[in-house]
This record gives sequence, C-alpha cells and structure tokens, in this order.
Amino acid sequence: MPSAGVEILGMILAVTGWLGVMVACCLPMWRVVAFVGQNIVMAHIIWEGLWMSCSVQSTGQMHCRIYDSMLGLPHDLQASRALTVTALLLGVVGISLAVAGAKCTNCTRDLASKPRLVLLSGVAFVLSGLLLLVAVCWTANVIVLDFYNPLLEETQKREFGNSLYFGWAASCLLLLGGALLSCSCSCSRGGAGAGSPGNGPGTSAPPHPASHGSHAHTPSYSHTPSYSHTHYSAIKTLPVNGHERRDYV
Repeated sequence: MPSAGVEILGMILAVTGWLGVMVACCLPMWRVVAFVGQNIVMAHIIWEGLWMSCSVQSTGQMHCRIYDSMLGLPHDLQASRALTVTALLLGVVGISLAVAGAKCTNCTRDLASKPRLVLLSGVAFVLSGLLLLVAVCWTANVIVLDFYNPLLEETQKREFGNSLYFGWAASCLLLLGGALLSCSCSCSRGGAGAGSPGNGPGTSAPPHPASHGSHAHTPSYSHTPSYSHTHYSAIKTLPVNGHERRDYV
C-alpha cells in the first residue's frame, strides 16, 4: 500500500532527525571562538555548548568544564537549552506513538485508532522540529548581531559551531518526517473511504425500503363476483287476445 511506504519513510526521517537533536544537544559546539596570539603555539579554540564549555589547545589537549550555574549563561543559551530538551521529549512521544500506530506493528488491538496515533506522532515531530529550529535560529541571530557589533572586542565575537548545523539539519528532517506521517494518515483514510461500496464519486446509494423487518402493507380490494350468464326474471302479465305476454327484465 502506498500509505504504508510513506509511513515508513516518515518514521525513518523523523527518527534520524531526533538523533540529530540529541547530537546537537550534547555536542558542546554551539558557539566557537578562536584566540590566536603572536606565537602560534599559544593559539586555542573555545567551544561553548548548552551544558559545558571546552578549550582546545593548539597541541591537541582539550579541557571541558560543566557550567556551575544555569542562571550565569547568556539568555540565548538558556532558551536554547529549554527548547532543545522539550524537542527531545516531544521526539520520544512521537516515536512511541508512531510505533504504536504503525501498520506493521501489533502494539494495539484497536485498528481504528492506528491512524489517529500516526497523526498525533506526526504533529509531535513537527512541533519538535519547530522548537529546535527556534532554538538554533535564536542562537545564530545573537552570534550574527554580536559579530557585527562594533562595540565588542574581537575576543568577544563568536562564530557558528557544528551544533547549529546539526540542529538545522535535524529540524528539517523532523518537519519532513512529521509531514509525511500526517500525509500517510490522510491517505489511508481516503483509500478506505474510496474502497467502500457506494462511497465513491458518482455512485448513488441504493434505495432503501420504507420499513425494515416489518411486513409490507398490501392494499385490500373487494372483489365483486362476476356472472358469466345473465339471469332474467320473467313477469307474468295478463293475457292479451288469448295469448300470455311475458315481460323479461
């Protein structure tokens, strides 16, 4: 069935996007700043993520430090952390609903509720993709504004990290997967309605009898007996001129 193929493709894209959300959330590379001194040996790169910041020396040594306080983070990272975690939770809900409502699984015995579960999973994936897209675009907007701000020093200007690119790709996959799951639900409903007799276009429903399960009322007619012969009654009258006259009626 075409709807089953669309459903499987949507699930694959959505699950791949959810894995991308996890990578973007855990990878400490949302904002990157590079410090290059007079000596190339003293150059190092700082990665800033949602949960920690890492410093990479030019020699290859890396030191990571977890943030001590959430309130000490910039506002964009605080909002991105909340939105990304919510997107992860919505992805878990979407995966659970998609597995329960898939046509190739037997997680539920109510077959009529499977399309609704698939539709809800598609909505959950779309919301997850939108939340992640807002988080990534918010951080990217702050980076761009700070980069072109003439009041900031060069050491305070950041650039895009790899987590932002993972977030953009994951949000696109989530949106596309959720849309395909919703379309597969509508296609399955449309196919079921078109396959039932009398529901197709240009098909009229057969006429129904006036009453079901009751005896039809048959009009009663009064039959008048017909006579094949005509009966005459003779009336005897007085004789006229010696002859008897009979009148027949």
